[in-house]
Amino acid sequence: MAEGDAIEFYCAAGMKVPVELIREAYEKEYGVPIQIQYGGSGTLLSNIKIANRGDLYLAADQSYIDIAKQDGLLQETIPIANITPIIAVKKGNPKNIHSIEDLLRDDVSYSLANPDAASVGRTCKNLLEASGDWAQIESGAKVMKPTVNDVANDVKLGAVDAGLVWDAVAAQYPELERVHVDELDRGEMTITIGVLSSTQMPTDALRFARYLTAKDKGLTIFNKHGYRAVEGDAWAVKPEIVFFSGTVNKPAIDETINKFAEREGVEVDTVYNGCGILVAQMKAGQRPDAYFACDVSFVKQVGDLFLDFTKLAKTDIVIAVQKGNPKNIQSLNDLTNEGVSIGVCNEEQSALGYLTMRLLKDAGVYEGVRKNVKSEVPVGPFLVNQTETGSLDACIVYEVNAHPAKDKLDIIKIDHPLANATQPYAVADYSGHKYLLSRLLDSIRAHHQNFENVGFEWLGGSTDNQEEDEWTKDKVKTLTGQEM
Repeated sequence: MAEGDAIEFYCAAGMKVPVELIREAYEKEYGVPIQIQYGGSGTLLSNIKIANRGDLYLAADQSYIDIAKQDGLLQETIPIANITPIIAVKKGNPKNIHSIEDLLRDDVSYSLANPDAASVGRTCKNLLEASGDWAQIESGAKVMKPTVNDVANDVKLGAVDAGLVWDAVAAQYPELERVHVDELDRGEMTITIGVLSSTQMPTDALRFARYLTAKDKGLTIFNKHGYRAVEGDAWAVKPEIVFFSGTVNKPAIDETINKFAEREGVEVDTVYNGCGILVAQMKAGQRPDAYFACDVSFVKQVGDLFLDFTKLAKTDIVIAVQKGNPKNIQSLNDLTNEGVSIGVCNEEQSALGYLTMRLLKDAGVYEGVRKNVKSEVPVGPFLVNQTETGSLDACIVYEVNAHPAKDKLDIIKIDHPLANATQPYAVADYSGHKYLLSRLLDSIRAHHQNFENVGFEWLGGSTDNQEEDEWTKDKVKTLTGQEM
């Protein structure tokens, strides 16, 4: 960001009061000018499409954010607060308005926000169409205004008796009173800010967006002015997060994480290791902000530290042998043959070692294979190298471990339901950067081709983990005698 450059910010008019205070505080603290254009969310979106420039867009409801995403106008998004439409009336409610039907009385006048320009107008139209009231309400309105603030001002000045506005906007007018009705209470919306694809300074735009949505900065101002702010992240000019990951995931995510850190202007301390070692470190007191495990069974072992996990990818467990398969190994049973040298991962240090133990026990060949184990290491790539150089006849590894050496090794598939691992992404419950980590997950999802390029099966981010949870607990208890 060159000196003198300003962040161009399109902001829904209903948020002007808190946003102006936040802008002033940010400019004072960091000397970065913020140039803001206020208007209806729909009007601003049209302006963005025409201008194809700018850095940030704040809409009063998610539907405009969704449209902007579909049109390729937005990259990252961050939720701010929730709001609900209500009927605004003068203090004391002199016209005794308590329902939508009351607006249609001959002695009542009211104004609406234009559904094509303002999010509150669009939301109220959708809600009242659903209740069957919109046609009468639209035709009975005294005036249609471009922004929610214009509607609130009409009521304040006595130009009309009532208006449909956001509850948080009405709360900023001491002259107004809020009337909740069932038809509108169903329309809670989330105010969201997004980084425009047209930005030439994404790091600066994201930094201000993080400030505006920080629980100890911008969100305190939103709460003070009647908005129901989300939890939010803690503020830091350059947040530092610790990210634990099983080694198998490194080829698929390393580049994505580095690019994410550079764009966001954050520090990501990524620790790759065997999942048994990582879990032991967490049980000893280390506290990463997120954990991308080699298998769901390992994130469950420290499940009390994490929120629900998201399954992103899957890989098979296979037997890798020297090219040409000189020992004619075709199955797990063949690994019990006399004179076969085998490599496996350590059962306590790595997820692969644990899963291999589980697989061999379930297949009834655990003792037979163990007597032939000549190498036991924390991570699969070491075994691939040893097999490739002829130090081992075979090794049991993830298919993605063997993928880089597929021209030098033969891969033997294992026909068993336990011969696979699923990689889950989990955010720590105690982390002060949950929204940042959610954006990291979005970035990993956006680059899922990296998983497929190195041999993973992409699952797309399934959160349907209940069945696998129960399965994992039952299996661990059966095979190890321990509760998870």
